[in-house]
Amino acid sequence: MASHQVTVTGSGAAGSASDELARADRTAVVRSGRRRRDLRKKLELALLLGPALVLFVGFVLVPIVIAAQYSLYNWSGMSALSDFIGLHNYRVALDDPVFRGAILHNFIFAALSVVFQLPLTLGIAFLLNRKLRGQRILRLVTFAPYVLSEATTAVIWLLMLQPGGFVDQLMKDVGLGSLAQLWLANLHIVLYTLFVVITWKYIGFGIILFLAGLQGIPVELKEAAALDGASPVQSTRHVTIPLLGPTIRIWIFLAVIGSLQLFDLVWIMTEGGPANASTTMITYLIYNGFDSAEFGFGSAVAVLLFMICFLFALIYQRFALRRDTAGALTSMVG
Repeated sequence: MASHQVTVTGSGAAGSASDELARADRTAVVRSGRRRRDLRKKLELALLLGPALVLFVGFVLVPIVIAAQYSLYNWSGMSALSDFIGLHNYRVALDDPVFRGAILHNFIFAALSVVFQLPLTLGIAFLLNRKLRGQRILRLVTFAPYVLSEATTAVIWLLMLQPGGFVDQLMKDVGLGSLAQLWLANLHIVLYTLFVVITWKYIGFGIILFLAGLQGIPVELKEAAALDGASPVQSTRHVTIPLLGPTIRIWIFLAVIGSLQLFDLVWIMTEGGPANASTTMITYLIYNGFDSAEFGFGSAVAVLLFMICFLFALIYQRFALRRDTAGALTSMVG
């Protein structure tokens, strides 16, 4: 009887040992498979992101570092970097009222974009999202200016806004000839004239962006709101616009960054004039930096522009875009 018990006990111990070995083998196989999957993912990421990362480092980060280095020298672009002046270029730029005015002009463009372009773009997008006769033609007409190059747009509007040009003649034909102005030579209105041109040029992009967002909103939500007694205005206010919130925030980000980087239209139409009334940060950079062969000073202005855009991007990402990246799209409704 005792020997039988010993035999049973020994076979049980052997069975548990074999089970542990089997579990250990399965664990090793699982870990090996997991390592292979992790290695495969890393290789895929390296293949997909590697070229883009190399281009980003080579064409973005390295030029920023080089510009920061050049900004510390009094450099004309022809000689070696030998005249080290530290932060003198930055002090000169920040003490220059023209540069401070250029920063103000860029932020005026950004504010006007948010205050006027946003509601106008949203309104046209809501209109074109409805079933209308000739809807495709209307969408094509609104998007066509965005396809034109900045140089073409600038030349077209420069000709139309010149004294006695198309705009002045049109105002005379409709009985508003007394309101005709020197649109690009008046210190008080040149900035707003440029804003009208900028709006005409870029409004099509915002309309297409908002149309894509509107078409991505489920129709069932609007139908449910209508069944609950909501009017079209209430449905738009409490359902459509909240769901369009991420698209609106992306548009605001792009509009502000674009306003801070305005150059082509302004340079061709006014070159920052008259009397620096339409100068932007980049036109100031070109005129006072590179056209004057002061490449060290121009690099300092470029670094300041980069810092302004970078700080805005960080702050906007922290307080506005964070909810979108966290997947809070539907939590805004209701």
